[in-house]
Amino acid sequence: MPYKSLPIAIALTALTWTVPASATDIVTSIKPLELLVKAVAGESVSVSTLIPPGSSPHNYSMKPSQRQALAQADVIFWVGPDMETFLGRLLKGKEFHEKSVAFLDSDDLDTTEEDHADHGHQHEEHDHHDHTENLNLHEHDHGEGEDPHIWVDPMLALKMATDIRQALARFDSLNQSELDANLARFEADLRASEQSIRASFSGLANVSLFAYHDAFTRYAEHYGLSLEGTLTLNPELSPGARHIANVQNKLQAATHPCLLTEPQFNRQWWRSITEGIDVTFSTWDPLATEIASTPSGYVEFQQSVAEAVLACLPEQAQHQGN
Repeated sequence: MPYKSLPIAIALTALTWTVPASATDIVTSIKPLELLVKAVAGESVSVSTLIPPGSSPHNYSMKPSQRQALAQADVIFWVGPDMETFLGRLLKGKEFHEKSVAFLDSDDLDTTEEDHADHGHQHEEHDHHDHTENLNLHEHDHGEGEDPHIWVDPMLALKMATDIRQALARFDSLNQSELDANLARFEADLRASEQSIRASFSGLANVSLFAYHDAFTRYAEHYGLSLEGTLTLNPELSPGARHIANVQNKLQAATHPCLLTEPQFNRQWWRSITEGIDVTFSTWDPLATEIASTPSGYVEFQQSVAEAVLACLPEQAQHQGN
């Protein structure tokens, strides 16, 4: 799909929750957000993630103990209601609204990247009425709007880290100078990694990439990779016969087709779709399940995705035996 430029901005707002003296208990919805929190706060905070390994944020059912963890948390970071649908009503409710930080919110108005450049450092001078911070990129419903998997794009992740730093600034228990230093270090490491990854992709010009679903799209667009198609537009629903036939035709016509699969979804299903077609397979994990929760974890996550993509090169390829 051709690259589509999106208006991007971070609308930072003045969060109004009461900050306890030892506010360091943080809950994130998914592991990549935990990695971003660790990049900014280091080891000085307690961070837990709601969605366990092997589960998907698209159809997860929260346990009562996790509901209690949300109640005890000092701040909750999540992507937004178009991603973690099971959290939408709860975190927008009265009990959690003032201590939750969403990076996407389809209820808000879009602003432009130029607006962010002009006003991103002046947020404390404005009187905002919404208590949730947002990186607003349009409304999305899988297959029908913009892609909410924003954390896979390293530069959007940097904006998210900046939001996290601003949210954590409310906590007196955290050293503000250390937060700034951590964020600066993260940006330097991330930009160096991004340049290295981009250079490593130079040999992929003749490889046609396919993905299980649209979680890979923003990563592909950022690095200029050729993403020829996705097996399903919505991982919560089975694709129609016409869509499957279209993907199969693209796979058969492609040069060195490589399917990037995800460990959270049914292996047999996508193998049945590609049966009889000479396809390379590589697995990437958008939820960073195997990445250690450390300040360098997000950069390692980016590198892990790059390694999965590079496994699609003909000399590295692992083909399905049919």
